[in-house]
Amino acid sequence: MNLASLQALVAEGESAQLEFKKSTGDLKGGLETTCAFLNGHGGKVLFGVTKGGRILGQDINDHTLQEVAREILRLEPPATLTQTRVPVEGTREVLVLGTTDRSQAPYTFNGRPYRRISSTTSLMPQGEYEQRLLEREHPQRRWENQVAPRYRLKDLDRKEIRRAVSDAVATGRLEAPVTDPIEALRKLKLVEDGRLLQAAVVAFARELLPNYPQCGLRLARFRGIRKDEFLDHRQFTGHAFELLREADLFLRRHLPVAGRFEPGVMERIDEPLFPPLALREALVNALCHRDYSIVGGAVSVAIYDDRVEISSTGRLPFGLTVADLKRDHESYPRNPLLANVFYLRGLIERWGRGTQKIVELCVQAGHPEPEFEETAGSVTVRFIPSGYTPPHRVSHDLTERQRHILHFLRDGEKHRLSQIMEGIGVDLPPSTLRDDLILMRTLGLVESVGAGRSSAWRLKALQG
Repeated sequence: MNLASLQALVAEGESAQLEFKKSTGDLKGGLETTCAFLNGHGGKVLFGVTKGGRILGQDINDHTLQEVAREILRLEPPATLTQTRVPVEGTREVLVLGTTDRSQAPYTFNGRPYRRISSTTSLMPQGEYEQRLLEREHPQRRWENQVAPRYRLKDLDRKEIRRAVSDAVATGRLEAPVTDPIEALRKLKLVEDGRLLQAAVVAFARELLPNYPQCGLRLARFRGIRKDEFLDHRQFTGHAFELLREADLFLRRHLPVAGRFEPGVMERIDEPLFPPLALREALVNALCHRDYSIVGGAVSVAIYDDRVEISSTGRLPFGLTVADLKRDHESYPRNPLLANVFYLRGLIERWGRGTQKIVELCVQAGHPEPEFEETAGSVTVRFIPSGYTPPHRVSHDLTERQRHILHFLRDGEKHRLSQIMEGIGVDLPPSTLRDDLILMRTLGLVESVGAGRSSAWRLKALQG
């Protein structure tokens, strides 16, 4: 760094990653801020620059450097810092103390942890420090990779395990199909010494109650824009992929499908209100990154007249802010084993890109950017529809019978007309049922397989 680059840096002013100190006379305060930088996104402390940004410099000698070295040793765990001396005038220099590796966070200085918020350094709350310390000291003792003592292979949904393996092979993320369930779980890294991990329970258990009430899903369609009156309210407990299907089905039932007419095109083009992939991405994020150690937690989907909110219990990983979610950021999966199963199945495309993908899909569809919020121990993504309605745009709401059909098809399996008829418990002409299915196929909700007497119907899977 030379004087010109130093002047450009100082011109930026103090920030979440930059602090000025008039001299090493405030070395203690500078190291407190360095500790805060180590616990955050990194940064630099400039000794020899006033708070107002005036570059004064100071005389730096061996005694100064020894004093700095002694204070750096007060950082725990030991931290590697860069020290750069920039000549400014005569014998005077500015000492730049910068952070490098921050992988051992949280750090303390003189036994106390610090954090940086905007341009202010303060003590880190004890609860936050203890939680971060737990994450650092016990990376192999996360909730998800603890053994599930009450569960055996017989307690898992083997059909879902086979689907997971088949999907992973189809995506090319698993080399060869595995027929033995326990070997499949080993491939998915969900067993340890032959014992199931809690991640395996979250991903595949057939019965979660009473041992895992946190594997829950809350679904609500409210009248208006407040939580005063329910139009539909459901609660489910199940493994993660079952909950994903139920949430997806609920959104398909209650979100309108809009049609538009383009010049020179005879047929109406039907589109869901929000991009289905954006909604699915938010659901997958909620299921993968929530804090399952909170027994009363759940994933929630709330549909209002003016918005959709998808929430999950737990805070953002330390070092990640709400603002980071809309830009390139490191991936900090709270449950990497569970997230890896979603990744292998093709439900996650690229680590750390999910929230950006949500934003991009919504903007491409003409909606405002979704809002991300962290409040009261949970993280929420809020989808807001565009206020603009193109000419000749109409909405199509499904009938109650059509919603029953969707609910019956939620297992993703192929069903013939007779099976669907029996499943929904309604006696009606086959042609009427077929018309319902054709309409829903036009709306992109279901798909037909085969032809003639062997034809069957199933819920249309969302493609990544």
